[in-house]
Amino acid sequence: MNISFLFIGTTEIVVILAVVLLLFGGKKIPELMNGLGKGVKSFKDGMNGKDEPSANATQAKDEAPASDKKQE
Repeated sequence: MNISFLFIGTTEIVVILAVVLLLFGGKKIPELMNGLGKGVKSFKDGMNGKDEPSANATQAKDEAPASDKKQE
């Protein structure tokens, strides 16, 4: 059973990428990919049950300001 990915060839991929580049411009594409990556990571974490921040991360946030203060 050999099914290619939606029957999309190299030419179609190049045309799609060219259209995306024309629509969004070169400077906006990295921002879009960054947002997409964060969304996928958030989705995977949600599927794995990592919705809540861990206790270690919360504790580290609480300790950081205290250690930055100068002791008098």
